[in-house]
Amino acid sequence: MRKKRKKNKEKQIYYAISLLVMIFIVVGLTTAVKGGAKKSVEVSKVEKVKPENEKKADKAADKNTADNGNPDKSEKIKADNPDIRVLLMTNGFSDITHSQVSLSSESGMIVTYGKDKKEYKKKKVLKIAPDHEWFEQGAVRISAKKGKIKVESLKRGDGQPSYDGVIELRSTAEGIVIINELSVESYLCGVVPSEMPASYELEALKAQAVCARSYAYRQMEKYAYPEYEAHINDSTSYQVYNNSSQAETSSNAVKETAGETVRYKGEIVSTYFYSTSCGRTTTMEAWGTKPGKKNGYLYSAKIKGENGDYEKDLPWYRWSVTVPVKTLSNLIGLNTGKDIGLLESVEITKRGPGDVAVAMKAVGDKGSVTVKTENKIRRALGGSEYKIKRQDGSETNGRDLLPSAFFTIEKKGEEFVIEGGGFGHGIGMSQTGANEMAKQSKDYKEILSLFYKDITVE
Repeated sequence: MRKKRKKNKEKQIYYAISLLVMIFIVVGLTTAVKGGAKKSVEVSKVEKVKPENEKKADKAADKNTADNGNPDKSEKIKADNPDIRVLLMTNGFSDITHSQVSLSSESGMIVTYGKDKKEYKKKKVLKIAPDHEWFEQGAVRISAKKGKIKVESLKRGDGQPSYDGVIELRSTAEGIVIINELSVESYLCGVVPSEMPASYELEALKAQAVCARSYAYRQMEKYAYPEYEAHINDSTSYQVYNNSSQAETSSNAVKETAGETVRYKGEIVSTYFYSTSCGRTTTMEAWGTKPGKKNGYLYSAKIKGENGDYEKDLPWYRWSVTVPVKTLSNLIGLNTGKDIGLLESVEITKRGPGDVAVAMKAVGDKGSVTVKTENKIRRALGGSEYKIKRQDGSETNGRDLLPSAFFTIEKKGEEFVIEGGGFGHGIGMSQTGANEMAKQSKDYKEILSLFYKDITVE
């Protein structure tokens, strides 16, 4: 009986030891699994950032480590630099659809269509037509293995343009629509040198970068082309993009102002800009929009410092045109679509802030025509049939638009003499004015605060 009890006791001890061993094993495995899962999460966070180059990747990894595993950090980085979708127009910015598209990359390309992928080797050209079989699965997306994608079927100011980000192709009945999807900061590196000479002062370039970013953010609130999910195009209808090659100076201006926008009453605003002022700017009244609480930052400013108008010595500050009566008669008839016969008089019947012409009446021997808003007035008087003489004595051919709506017009014998100043619509920031201010040691925030009233840069 004692032997039996002893034997039962030994069995109980054995089972207890076995149970303890099992508990230790389970605890050990659980700890290992948790540790492995934690490590996996940290790695995936770094991958989410998707930096543009290896140097940024190292910084992003260090930042994630320093944040002690904050899972929202990488998402915030992406939110601070959102993607913008830019529709790339044809040569001369004349249309939105392309008859065919040719692409290449120094590093090779990855093409995605539907669930399929295809790789292209370095420098190999991909030519695609609207009826390509890939389009049967929807949009075709192309990315470079590293660096940029060259669109060889396009011509811009500096030749064949190359693009950061992804090139997306969509087939339509009219042809192929090209959309460039990229981060807004990368986009700005292609906008600033296309809108302002990269040789300008750094502070002027920084002011331009902040303006361009503010404008882009406002445009990203909705799609200009909802059918293609594109926010804007790359022409002067929005902001000229990638017409000039990226430059170190302009890219530095973008980087040094990263994320900064112009705000009025706490809201990001559209910061319009143009080439040269006549010493004054105007308001949205020039475009037929009444002043209001939302556009109060666009006011009529005097662009002058201690030594007078900042741009007083620049060629476009003052200009003049002498055009024969018959020539101007034909231009007004052609540009307004109304034949008023031989021109007898032209009168500016209304001026807006800064003396900009906002209403004009032209009278001929067959009738008259009234033109309103600065853009339509400039177009009515525009043409290549005459020369424009700038204040430095240089001459240039007339264009589709008169240089500005800051002008007077008078008939003298068999000619009309137009005397004006500035180049562009006159609303917001004058780019040459910004550059002249920068030459006089004004920083970009001072520049922006002169051209836009009661704003903050943040």
